[in-house]
Amino acid sequence: MYDVKQNLRQVLGDLPEGVRLVAISKYHPNEYIMAAYEEGQRIFGESHEQELRQKVESLPRDIEWHFIGHLQTNKVKYIAPYISMIEAVDSLKLLKEIDKQAARNNRVIKVLLELHIAEEETKYGLTLDACRQLLEGGEWRSLQHVQICGLMMMASYVEDTAQIRHEMTLAADFFDEVKAKYFSDAATFCERSWGMSHDYHIATQCRSTMVRVGTTIFGPRVY
Repeated sequence: MYDVKQNLRQVLGDLPEGVRLVAISKYHPNEYIMAAYEEGQRIFGESHEQELRQKVESLPRDIEWHFIGHLQTNKVKYIAPYISMIEAVDSLKLLKEIDKQAARNNRVIKVLLELHIAEEETKYGLTLDACRQLLEGGEWRSLQHVQICGLMMMASYVEDTAQIRHEMTLAADFFDEVKAKYFSDAATFCERSWGMSHDYHIATQCRSTMVRVGTTIFGPRVY
């Protein structure tokens, strides 16, 4: 087994105060998650509804599960009973579906709006203009069962640290713009989720509050 505990301690030691770790446990078995859990880690990230459901049923109840991948609207109902945060909301349609399913479960689900800043062609995420349009439209204000807690993004997967830093800084500056215009009185709008195994050190210098690290802790995918 990969030395999960030592790896986790090393990553946590790298994080400045105020930056939380989402340990990305997708494709890794329960014993890896339990090794991290025994070290005190409580936030884990998954991106496949069926795998997540199996883990939720068999692992400690105080784990905070984040859904980190692209989420199809027809899958929301399966995770709505237990998910703590959905990190990649990329449309008003998805936001409304989360609200609907959270209401059915008498819950409020925390979400992050996903930005598409990276220059490579990823399929998902809102451009900055699309995000502005969504917020300006105001329909989200009437949703009682979702709480928009901040923004997330993935920087380009490149060696060029200047490019990564530029994209993350762009996201951080955009967070400030959105916070001032739409969420100035909402203390809950506070999360800036960027930084993964290959670039979380840069992310912590670019005002990230939450990094998503998997491979560095758990090693290559097990299944």
